[in-house]
Amino acid sequence: MFEFDQYLGFLAFLTILTIGFWLLIFLATFVVPYWIFGSAIERWKEIRAEKKAKRGQA
Repeated sequence: MFEFDQYLGFLAFLTILTIGFWLLIFLATFVVPYWIFGSAIERWKEIRAEKKAKRGQA
C-alpha cells in the first residue's frame, strides 16, 4: 500500500498538522486573550492616570 518514503511523508504531514493544531489552540485560548486583557488593563491605567492629572491641575 505505502512505500517507505510515502510512509515517512505521511508521518511528517501528520506531525506538522498536529503541531499546527495545538499551536492554534494555544494561541486562541491563552496568548490572544492574555494580550487583549493586558492591553485593556494598561489602557485603563493610562485613563485613570490622565484623570488624576486633570484633577491635580484643577
